[in-house]
Amino acid sequence: MSMRYQSTQDHPGLIRRLRRVLNGLGNRCECCVCGRTFFRFSPYRGGEKAISAYLHNMDWISSAFDTFWCPWCRSHDRERHLILFFDALGLWSAFEKVSVLHVAPEKQLAFRIAACRPSRYVQGDLVPSREGIRRLDVTRIDAPDADFDCVLCNHVLEHVPEDARALRELYRVLKPGGFAILQTPYAGNLEKTLENQPQVDAPEERLEFYGQEDHVRLYGRDLLDRIRDAGFLPEMTTHEEQLKAVNAVRFGVNEKEPLFLFRKRG
Repeated sequence: MSMRYQSTQDHPGLIRRLRRVLNGLGNRCECCVCGRTFFRFSPYRGGEKAISAYLHNMDWISSAFDTFWCPWCRSHDRERHLILFFDALGLWSAFEKVSVLHVAPEKQLAFRIAACRPSRYVQGDLVPSREGIRRLDVTRIDAPDADFDCVLCNHVLEHVPEDARALRELYRVLKPGGFAILQTPYAGNLEKTLENQPQVDAPEERLEFYGQEDHVRLYGRDLLDRIRDAGFLPEMTTHEEQLKAVNAVRFGVNEKEPLFLFRKRG
């Protein structure tokens, strides 16, 4: 798709406008959402150096914290990576004239999906933050069985206490043969998911061991089995397989993050 997202932040403050101008003099980085080139992306909460030693040792695969925000359209790395994957796989056509459920929808990704003209596009969140998003509890989805052709749930499961129930619900509302995008952070050096730890309860402890104050677990290498247990069939792929020619630093994405693509048996 050639359509570009136009930022809704039309009136940034003076300091931010000055930073944009200076940053825009470079061309080392490029945003696949707004098409701008600039010197650098903006980091998230101090970047990689702010991540705990524990998570570094566990080979935590999550966001690209040093290249998180686009300074122009404010797209973040997780949606940019999905857009690049969808471009490479030709997945945009899969959203045409079908029913789509998007949990905790990202603005730019939602814009691109809506541009595909799905027959029905339901955007839901537990706490809706903008117009057009309905209240949705991913563990109790108010929808009949086999109601959606596509389901997107991008970096949500790590926030959900009953993630097994959420996965079963996502599987239930997906049509046979439909696909789901189920991105979530995980630790490559952790054999079994770390959760329900009484010593990891305070916000600062969750930040250190789970990666964020409102995360309820740190997924380990058993993540794939947990998703399979809900019935999903994996069709995962990697940055190396699909985006080998895409420079991860230039486009501000984490090349270690795979595409968690799954399908419901037809």
